[in-house]
Amino acid sequence: MRTIDINEATAPLAEYAGTVAAEPLIITVKGKPLMALIDIEDTDFETLSLGSNPEFLEIIQSSGERHKKEGGISGEEMRRRLGIA
Repeated sequence: MRTIDINEATAPLAEYAGTVAAEPLIITVKGKPLMALIDIEDTDFETLSLGSNPEFLEIIQSSGERHKKEGGISGEEMRRRLGIA
């Protein structure tokens, strides 16, 4: 992964876009990550949108925490409950 400070990122955006197929480019401010340029050629819009949606990420996190505390059910049990067994 390549990094560059925002003050050094003076090339046209198209030039950076041409390099992200090989590896992401992280733009930093004083050494701290600010943003990333990544290749999303094989990524659909829905995946990209959900992966950066704070509400969706919170649902996934709380679901994982609940599963750790309470456990889960088997795929067989889920199919039985849905009536598709």
